[in-house]
Amino acid sequence: MPEGPDALSVVLRAISFVLLLNAAGICIFVVAFGRHLVRDSLTTITRLGWRLAIGALVFVAGHHAVEGARMAGDMGGLMDPAMQVMTLRSSEGAAFALKTLGLVLVAVGLRWGAAREQRAHLPLAVGLTGAVIAAAAFTLTGHTSITPHRLLAAALLTLHLLVVAFWLGALWPLYLAASRESPSTAAQLVDAFSRVAAWVVPIILLAGIGLAVLLVPNMSVFRQPYGQLLLAKVALFTVLMALATLNKWTFGPACARGQTRAFKQAVVIEYGLICAVLAITATMTMFYSPEAP
Repeated sequence: MPEGPDALSVVLRAISFVLLLNAAGICIFVVAFGRHLVRDSLTTITRLGWRLAIGALVFVAGHHAVEGARMAGDMGGLMDPAMQVMTLRSSEGAAFALKTLGLVLVAVGLRWGAAREQRAHLPLAVGLTGAVIAAAAFTLTGHTSITPHRLLAAALLTLHLLVVAFWLGALWPLYLAASRESPSTAAQLVDAFSRVAAWVVPIILLAGIGLAVLLVPNMSVFRQPYGQLLLAKVALFTVLMALATLNKWTFGPACARGQTRAFKQAVVIEYGLICAVLAITATMTMFYSPEAP
């Protein structure tokens, strides 16, 4: 089990994953489905998004600072200027800078959009650009940054993360819509999201398979921690797809009749499962390698 700086780092990393992708996803959601919401709900969602972006900035910065401690081997590195400078000059430092830029753009775009009386194209474009930059930042570190097929792996990882953000970022807005909007409005929004998600969400699996082909050298990896955690992610994704199917064909249509309880419960479970997947990802990418020993 990880201890000291490693344990703190993986916790901060997992939380930063959730907050970053959630904020980016809310921006994507507003761009794609904001027209289905009344003004008050849209304002609530954009405010939630920029606050999540600010929270993500805090945890991204915290994780980056702890990387200096990990390099030093103890928490003393947290206050060691030499370790912090070394971290800033590494690929982790470049990823930190890009995540920060992306999150600032997401926060500015959503905050700017929330201050407007209606959906504004320029603020949303700024936020959407930030979402893409924040997702692309993950390609600067980890196994995708050192594979011989780096460009393809980077493209697949960015696409993979953007679709995860799309899914994760939609859950709170859908829950709020089911709680606050009229049955007809909530059902219309759920139906619009489900029709798009049916085509987009499978990209998570397809991009993941592509990354596995590029990164996993042979089947023996699945007897090692990296492969076992990867299989755990696939199992959780299978459950998520089952819930999404229920939402599309059963729970979502019931919202039109004012029966939103099952839909909201499914959304909460989906959110928890995606967070679990991101926590597994934070652990496997920090401590393990797809290269079998």
